[in-house]
Amino acid sequence: MDAIPRELALRIALASRVLPGVDIPKLLGILHERVGSPLDDEKLKSVTVTNLKTGLGSLDGEEDGEDIGIGLANIKLAVRYLWGDEAEDEDLPEIQPYQSGDMPESIRVAIGSNSGALVNGHFGSCIRFLVYQLTAQDYRLVDIRSTIEADSAEDRNLFRAELIKDCHVLFVQSIGGPAAAKVIRADIYPIKVPDAVSVEQQLTEFQSVFAAPPPWFAKALGRSAEQSVRFSHDVGC
Repeated sequence: MDAIPRELALRIALASRVLPGVDIPKLLGILHERVGSPLDDEKLKSVTVTNLKTGLGSLDGEEDGEDIGIGLANIKLAVRYLWGDEAEDEDLPEIQPYQSGDMPESIRVAIGSNSGALVNGHFGSCIRFLVYQLTAQDYRLVDIRSTIEADSAEDRNLFRAELIKDCHVLFVQSIGGPAAAKVIRADIYPIKVPDAVSVEQQLTEFQSVFAAPPPWFAKALGRSAEQSVRFSHDVGC
């Protein structure tokens, strides 16, 4: 990345994460072209959805930016990050009070997310993990963990796995083999959810597993092996 202040570099890195197929060097090139050089706070705050969309479209020869394969919601989110508004996600759910023992027979679930209460993040690039305590009838958001510091870690995937090491299950849109291996070694079960869905929908659907938990799930609940059944739910790593 260009020699720019760390705070601006983080804003650009966050924006890049929510633009599929656009890495940091590509985004830097677009920004230099659309708002000029050198990049500073004022220039980043001058970026608009329209000129970013046009700049992204030019990557594929789509000068009007109408067919670039990146959703408008992602472009709007990227602009907000460029402006420095990453901490002001108006759709972000509120953390609820929780103490150990509040929800008997529960497991802890991590959600890879880029915006709101959605399962819409890839393991290696999601902006945050939403952490829920889940029972067969209820769920509660107990923490929100930013992944910004992972960018400066020697092993970014290991850093992310350590960030959620108290969780039993991880839901993400995608995760590579090496990263999945690190997650599994941390005793976390990764489940891919290719299409972005609401956290409510995903957790509600997953609650059905409590009725006939697989061995690893029963262990997390503190049940004996005799109380568990073979896991037949269709998941992938």
